[in-house]
Amino acid sequence: MYRQLKNPKFYFMILCDSAIFVLALVAAYLIRFEFAMSLDDIWQLRKTLLWIVPLKLFIFFGLGLYRGMWRFTGVRDFWKLAQACFVSMLLIMAIVLFIYRFEGFSRAVFILDGGLTFFLAGGLRMAIRLYFASQMRFQENGRLFYQPKHQTRVLIVGAGAAGEKILREIFENYQIHYDVVGFIDDDPVKQGRSIHGVPVLGHLDDMHRIIAGKNIDEILIAIPSASGEEMRRIIDICKGCNILYKTLPGIGEIIDGRVSVKVLRDVRYEDLLGRPPVQLDTTGIRSYLDGRTILITGCGGSIGSELCRQVIKYQPHSLILVDASEANLFHIQMELQHELYYQNCTTILGHVQDRQLMMSVFRKFRPQVVFHAAAYKHVPMLEKNPWEAVTNNIVGSQIVMELAAECDVKRFVLVSTDKAVKPTNVMGASKRVAELLLQSFQGNNTKFVAVRFGNVVGSSGSVIPLFRRQIEQGGPVTVTHPDVNRYFMTIPEAAQMIIQAGAMGEGGEVFILKMGTPVKILDMARDLIRLSGKEPDKDIKIVFTGLREGEKLYEELITVGEGIGPTKHEKIMVLRSDGFSNGLKSPAELHDWLNSELKQLYDLSLHHDSRAIKRKLQEIVPEYSPQETESIFR
Repeated sequence: MYRQLKNPKFYFMILCDSAIFVLALVAAYLIRFEFAMSLDDIWQLRKTLLWIVPLKLFIFFGLGLYRGMWRFTGVRDFWKLAQACFVSMLLIMAIVLFIYRFEGFSRAVFILDGGLTFFLAGGLRMAIRLYFASQMRFQENGRLFYQPKHQTRVLIVGAGAAGEKILREIFENYQIHYDVVGFIDDDPVKQGRSIHGVPVLGHLDDMHRIIAGKNIDEILIAIPSASGEEMRRIIDICKGCNILYKTLPGIGEIIDGRVSVKVLRDVRYEDLLGRPPVQLDTTGIRSYLDGRTILITGCGGSIGSELCRQVIKYQPHSLILVDASEANLFHIQMELQHELYYQNCTTILGHVQDRQLMMSVFRKFRPQVVFHAAAYKHVPMLEKNPWEAVTNNIVGSQIVMELAAECDVKRFVLVSTDKAVKPTNVMGASKRVAELLLQSFQGNNTKFVAVRFGNVVGSSGSVIPLFRRQIEQGGPVTVTHPDVNRYFMTIPEAAQMIIQAGAMGEGGEVFILKMGTPVKILDMARDLIRLSGKEPDKDIKIVFTGLREGEKLYEELITVGEGIGPTKHEKIMVLRSDGFSNGLKSPAELHDWLNSELKQLYDLSLHHDSRAIKRKLQEIVPEYSPQETESIFR
């Protein structure tokens, strides 16, 4: 109450309502006596005004009609206004009855007064709301009516409560440049009706005709209560129309926390980890990145691009960005320059297995730190095309490592994977060979280290983006096996760990993150469905498709002959090999042996001989257990 008394607008509202109360009672007398009032009637009017106006103000104040902002007047405010008018009318009539027993007073006057008070007070509040709504659509100079150059013509699927709220928001929010052409709804009762002047144009089966006839640009699906099958039908029709569509949640779902994946925010992947995200220590990182030239291969991928974002925080002298994808390279360049305002980066479009190109890069730019993230990572794809795993994951890694040693790069960090541990697929075996190559370069001036981690949730190869798309389309969500589990980490965690490893490594180490217990993919799928505002197995079905080619039920982080030890960071562990493959004693012996074996492997890859490639990989990585899978050729 004290705050209200200090508010100047409170007194403005009191003054306006006082004028309305006077006007309403005067009008009631005039109407009742047909604009021919006697002197007694005028005297009676003056006398009653003296106590009726303060009484109404007291009732209106007591019922909270001066706490709200009139510019946001809604249905609930009108309901409270009606209550206040009715209570004041009954109380006035009770007072007149008690004091005067209605002698000389007309009951009709007080009934008219109550109705006129509601009409006039409500009209004033609505006029103020309309005024402020119209002001929002004026430009800042207050003269020109705001009209965007282009308004997106939209069709709303669902003429229910959710559709009405969306339409109202579009009408009232001048920043939304939508022109709602109409609604579509299968309810026969709604056909031919309209909501706020916007017509219901037909059924879902009429969508093709309506879109073509009305030049629709976009569809908004506003049926949060739709079942999975109903949503699939709607989305299939939208796809058939070859038009952009969006699904929107209900307000109740937002309030309850059952938030849609796409509307409010992307899924917070931290919610799916089964553990809190690791915040890595940045002490020591700045000393090896600040003012240095940094080369990042595979810079446009999920991990590579996040590496770029993290590295520039430490003010490197320049970034040399290498990627084979023109689109990915362009996107990260634009993000760095125009969103993160880092200008000193050079983009190189090419393959890491192009020795001549990479030699030119190293000799011209002389990088001091190399983050090697370029790799093919899709397990079933590489089972079908094993020669590409050899060419990209092994040949490319060997070339970059050799050039790093030759050009005296200070630190080299290889991005590896838990699939390199006791691999059952070509991808994992190729990454294990890359780890062996890295160990063979120990003893150089360059500190070679590797980082091995589990699935990176949210990356391009992760199941999570696939699950999200399946949920948005109404399901089903496909899980390979009910018992399959994986270690997970977020993209920022992965990038930070790679950078941290570069600071801690002394040469030859493989670093891993303490990632808690592995997470079942089935549990993750169920959690993601719930985060999307749906119920697993009820709204969205889960279907098991069987393990894909090269997949295991579970992944490990430590391979044969490796010892695990702590580091300065409590969440990072280091693996050190107890020896090298095939009884080799030193990095130099490992280097010579690998060169001989890899020469044969490279020859096999040129002939696309998948069976021979797998046999040779098994000779190099004895713990590799190849699966009987068919490649593209043989």
